[in-house]
Amino acid sequence: MSHPLGFIPASSRKKIFFTLLALTLVLAGVFRLLDAPLRNPVSPAGIVSFELAGTPERADLIIQHWDAHAQLFAAFGLGFDYLFMIVYGLTISLGVLMAASRHGEKFVKVGNYVGWGILAASLLDAIENFALWRLLSSTATIFCPRLAAISATVKFVLILLSLAFALVGWLFPKKAK
Repeated sequence: MSHPLGFIPASSRKKIFFTLLALTLVLAGVFRLLDAPLRNPVSPAGIVSFELAGTPERADLIIQHWDAHAQLFAAFGLGFDYLFMIVYGLTISLGVLMAASRHGEKFVKVGNYVGWGILAASLLDAIENFALWRLLSSTATIFCPRLAAISATVKFVLILLSLAFALVGWLFPKKAK
């Protein structure tokens, strides 16, 4: 299995990565602003509390504690997140590719799977957002909170594993050629 971004020429990867990283950081800053009205005693982690609610009762309680302004911010954030998931997925996947290419064949093989894993995390993020949108728009089924929570949990695990892999790849000495 090859890395999903292996087609990007090695000579271009660094420039593309730092451009994507800058865009990821800008978008993350926008999300901090969007998340501020969503934080309260019932949802102390803002949108993440909603993502991990897990039950219809808990999700409803969170929504009830958001005023119309906060619900608008949540809805906008869910839509805006579709851009963010593409950008962070590509950024982390490319970072994994660059880190893996500094090491031997076994590390590269694992990096290929990790590179696909972070793109799978982006797809799980899309599924999660769809379920959360249904909750916000009162068109949810009883399974939407559970689907959102499972998708979010797996997404977060894949993101953390990908970041850890990239960090290890960059911190350990480059393999001598």
